[in-house]
Amino acid sequence: MQADLIIVGAGMVGSTLALALQDSGLSIMLVDGGPLDVHPFKASDPFEPRVSALSAASQRILQRVGAWEGIVSRRASPYLDMHVWDGSGTGQIDFSAAAVHADVLGHIVENRVVQDALLDALKSRGSVVLKGDARLEQLQQNEDGWTLTLSAGQRLSANLVVAADGANSTVRQLAGFETREWDYLHHAIVTSVRCAEPNEQAAWQRFTDEGPLAFLPLQREGDAHWCSIVWSVTEAEAQRLMALDDDAFCQALGRAFEYRLGEIVEADPRLCIPLRQRHAKRYVQPGLALIGDAAHTIHPLAGQGVNLGLLDAAVLAEVLQAAVARGAQLGDPRVLGRFERRRMPHNLTMMAAMEGFERLFQADPLPLRWLRNAGLKGVQALPAAKALFVRQALGLSGDMPDLARI
Repeated sequence: MQADLIIVGAGMVGSTLALALQDSGLSIMLVDGGPLDVHPFKASDPFEPRVSALSAASQRILQRVGAWEGIVSRRASPYLDMHVWDGSGTGQIDFSAAAVHADVLGHIVENRVVQDALLDALKSRGSVVLKGDARLEQLQQNEDGWTLTLSAGQRLSANLVVAADGANSTVRQLAGFETREWDYLHHAIVTSVRCAEPNEQAAWQRFTDEGPLAFLPLQREGDAHWCSIVWSVTEAEAQRLMALDDDAFCQALGRAFEYRLGEIVEADPRLCIPLRQRHAKRYVQPGLALIGDAAHTIHPLAGQGVNLGLLDAAVLAEVLQAAVARGAQLGDPRVLGRFERRRMPHNLTMMAAMEGFERLFQADPLPLRWLRNAGLKGVQALPAAKALFVRQALGLSGDMPDLARI
């Protein structure tokens, strides 16, 4: 089978790219190794453990590709404020949407909810060919682009192949893209917990001696006592925490969070995820492009991973639509180079900032502890500086694709 564009990976980023290009006149296939089924949703369903903090820019992208309505009709939890403090000192910063005249800072949404809304939108339009349970096994370059061999033996060809198949991207590995990567020597424990006090529609983050601990607000049927947590700790501490029963885990979590929302009343099943940062040295080859986690993975410190991926998808869609308009080949390195030049500096800047924060808050020497507390207090006292941080978190700065603009 032949297509103009094959997107490998039907997760949030790959599905967004497919929707962004659905009216481009291109023949598009979206291929994924798993089933592409939409899960039935009930408002009373338990929370999925993996969530994303969607920025205002991501919200606009999802609105314009036709998926946001499907998200909010399921479950999305807005947050208006953010509180960040150093557990080893007295420094604290409080951010507010009102400071930049925004309604919200973002929305906490379960990844499964985003994915199902995107699949709903794709299936309702029917302009993109969806191929589920189709694992990629071989990738070969030909005169007109690339040929993919799937697990069932089917062969697909396209002028351009886009890898949106995650951190362990098969496309990236088969095509020989080189990466820079390092292990944080930390694991993230993620789950949903119910607190004694309501979450106040605020995101909370404490920097502990073990690593950052985030409480992200969730709502279920009007109950605002729930939060999604991301607790970054050393591997040994992660093993200890994962071995605790629920009551002991809730007690340990409450202590680490300084009981900002009272006692932790209950916890859903926990996941433990090794943390590793990875960045491809190049995002493109002739006829190939990497987006989302296939190109870069980032520390979950500020919840920016999916936002960077959605911006990748929006910029690539914009570049490809411009190429179609002027009759250029999608796989032309000059076309794909425009995408790489726009996205790589932004992604590297965000990754460097998160790496700097992570290292600073893990530092033990007293002068560095003093420096970070003084820095937190200094920024807290400067409304203009805080507003810059808020605009960055909203995704309202830098080279914005049209899909993310107001």
